[in-house]
Amino acid sequence: MVSITKLQRQLQGMTVLNNINASIHPGDVIGLLGKNGAGKTTLLETLLGFGLPAFGEVRLWGEPAHQPGAGTKHRLGYVPQADELLLMMNGEDHLKLYRSLRPRWNQALVDKLCSEWEIPLKRVALRMSVGERQKLSIVLALAHEPDLLVLDEPVAALDPLARRRFIQQLVDIAAEEQRAIVFSSHIVSDMERIANRIWLLNGGELVWQEGQDELKESVVRVSWRPEQQQPSLSGVLHREQNTQRVQWVVVDWSTEKQQALQAQLQSPLQVDYVGLEDIFLYLSEAQL
Repeated sequence: MVSITKLQRQLQGMTVLNNINASIHPGDVIGLLGKNGAGKTTLLETLLGFGLPAFGEVRLWGEPAHQPGAGTKHRLGYVPQADELLLMMNGEDHLKLYRSLRPRWNQALVDKLCSEWEIPLKRVALRMSVGERQKLSIVLALAHEPDLLVLDEPVAALDPLARRRFIQQLVDIAAEEQRAIVFSSHIVSDMERIANRIWLLNGGELVWQEGQDELKESVVRVSWRPEQQQPSLSGVLHREQNTQRVQWVVVDWSTEKQQALQAQLQSPLQVDYVGLEDIFLYLSEAQL
């Protein structure tokens, strides 16, 4: 569906994205993680053709992302961080406008979401709350059942109930294996629930772009009693020690690393897997 090759983006003379190589396939649900300023929005906008690469390219179904055909455009759905609603139009008029532009439209889905999310369709966008506007933006992005749905912080302004319903909607989309989702969010627990792949953006580069399960198996917390000598091991992201335990967080964990560490310590190890949010924090702090 999407191929990104040697992508580099520069903004105001600064390199924001550097040597990005990635792909998106049907069935992918990709969670994009990165600190503020890491380039997440720039990457998503470039993927959709809203900005020209300084080097490399992005292709959507074989077409250049910045020159997509009409058919390709209809296969995309996008929810930006800040909505792009027309302030003096109400919700009903937005739906009518978007429906007139789309060859495919799921009115039953629109009715269901507007009812469940209590979107005030007769109110102009200017007088809607931030959360109501975000809900309407999401409905407009979902209504034509896009093959590729791109979401930039889509739940930031949603209340907990609306967020839960939205996540369930993404789960339903993900169940249709011919479609794909890419989304960024600071609510890592939401990402952990539905993403099968993680893109971790750090310093303008993708330092991880594989499966979430593989990422969780790659980063562990190991601990042992402090009376042993300090061992040597590669990939240590974080160290803690008190009178009871020594704890290290280690990346690229493997059976070989465990055996090497045990051989140095001559002592049993406790190995615990780490949640996605902690992994993100440890990898970000390490400045890989």
